[in-house]
Amino acid sequence: MGEPRSTEPVILLDEVFPGDTNALDTLFGGHLMSIMDRAAGLAASKFAHEEFVTVSVDALKFERPAYQGDIIRTIGRVVWTSPRTVGVLVRSCRMTRSDWEPEQICSGYFFMVAIDDEMRPISVPQFTPISDEEISLWNDAKAARDAMRT
Repeated sequence: MGEPRSTEPVILLDEVFPGDTNALDTLFGGHLMSIMDRAAGLAASKFAHEEFVTVSVDALKFERPAYQGDIIRTIGRVVWTSPRTVGVLVRSCRMTRSDWEPEQICSGYFFMVAIDDEMRPISVPQFTPISDEEISLWNDAKAARDAMRT
């Protein structure tokens, strides 16, 4: 399958609008999951230059709310691969327009399968972790994937 096309993360910025929030003016969790899924798909596609679909999501950790008017920065980074699957660590932070300081609100692993024009799984390039951080994230993603399979 060759080498990965890019191992650089994907960064998305979104604004929390009134229609994205509940009665407490906090961002709906499902809307945040949608943003995170989009970032995972784009990171996987950038990595392999293929089409991907979501096959599973590790238990997301919602750490704190985001509020109407916040900016949501979502970063998707490929950290694990198997022959047809890419594991993407996705982290979302909230920022206000007054300070733009990121405060993490949610994180989790999204597992994406590469597909052909007929929606059949295809092979992907393999990610080889090198740094201590990459090896640690690889092991964490593999453990999350393995836990979902049992």
